[in-house]
Amino acid sequence: MADFNLTLSDPSTFILMGIPGLEAAHIWISIPFSTFYIISLLGNFTLLCVVGKEQTLHKPMYLLLCMLALTDIATPTFVVPKALCIFWFNLKGITMGGCLTQMFFLHMVSVIHSSTLVTMAFDRYVAICNPLRYATILSNARLAKLGLVGLIRAVLFILPLPLLLSQQPFCANRIIPHTQCEYIAVVKMVCGDITVTRIYATVLTFVINGFDLMFIALSYGLILRAVLRISSKNAHQKALNTCTAHICVMLTYYTPGLFSSLTHRFGQGIAPHVHIILADVYLLVPPMLNPIIYGVRTKELRDKVGKYTCRR
Repeated sequence: MADFNLTLSDPSTFILMGIPGLEAAHIWISIPFSTFYIISLLGNFTLLCVVGKEQTLHKPMYLLLCMLALTDIATPTFVVPKALCIFWFNLKGITMGGCLTQMFFLHMVSVIHSSTLVTMAFDRYVAICNPLRYATILSNARLAKLGLVGLIRAVLFILPLPLLLSQQPFCANRIIPHTQCEYIAVVKMVCGDITVTRIYATVLTFVINGFDLMFIALSYGLILRAVLRISSKNAHQKALNTCTAHICVMLTYYTPGLFSSLTHRFGQGIAPHVHIILADVYLLVPPMLNPIIYGVRTKELRDKVGKYTCRR
């Protein structure tokens, strides 16, 4: 408790409270946190190692999976270590710079993740609708350029948020009732006029999510139209199977995020710890499930993983 009071008196420090209302259960809550994190690291590093070692997997589809795996490693890594410090050691202090940096990287990686899902939808569209030109349209070099564009887009779109907030005065009570420096929680501590910041954040949400979801929907609309034109049922099934894993990954990413966002805006009667748990689930569960989904649904990858894991 002495450490907590000392930290609170420092005007440059914020206090992350973990999950208010469930402090007595922090040790128990840390068990699924650490378990999900370990499974996520194991699954995604395994995917990266297998694709890296196997020349036959150096194709756009698997390179996209590696890009997705990198974001799935980064996302929980920005959250879980600090959350475990809160749960295990009651180390709740975080500097303002550290808080804004965490917020920047969390949102930046989220935008990169969304860009990767868009590229994966385009990859499936080309593979099904224009297979003869697949290698030409989606070469590894072009894929690297698309990845760089996604990174630049994320940095340019997200960087203004922490910069705008860093210019604002924060209230004396710098307590964040959360396990992470989430944008909404940080904004609530600002005492100045944040109209510009709120407008920018709202426009940014609609532009990024709107564009990405529209492009994904367009890709799958064109895929569905092409599949319906195929007369063979076996060809139907094969074409749809190539998209199943990507659709599952999209659902695990967008569904918890949408649900968490809706509860923030319309769930005023919901207990605060429920909001926090939903936000953490959104950051922890998809990175854990994604390598499992692709490992199960993609035979070539599954066989290669089995080749390495079954070695004596």
